[in-house]
Amino acid sequence: MTPKIELTTTPTFEGRRITRYLGVVHGEAIVGANVFRDMFAAVRDIVGGRSATYERALAEAREVALGEMQKRAEALGANAVVGVDLDYEVLGQNNGMLMVSCSGTAVIC
Repeated sequence: MTPKIELTTTPTFEGRRITRYLGVVHGEAIVGANVFRDMFAAVRDIVGGRSATYERALAEAREVALGEMQKRAEALGANAVVGVDLDYEVLGQNNGMLMVSCSGTAVIC
């Protein structure tokens, strides 16, 4: 279960005062893009529209990465993470892997 650590992309929480900065925390998730998924996504690209399969894979990877970051923040004693940044990359042989990474500053507010 993901800890109850609040996240924001902004440097502060509106109406709340940060009392302590605990350091940078991060999370990563890498998912493989399998042959069938690639084949169906290629068909979708040819006929137009969105690739729901890839969207689901990215959403899953994003949740895993954010969850890891929240756990690291909780281990430091934080109750929030400010300045959250999300990055998406493709990597591996033939760009067969999707990576989502995130980072932010663990704080107490």
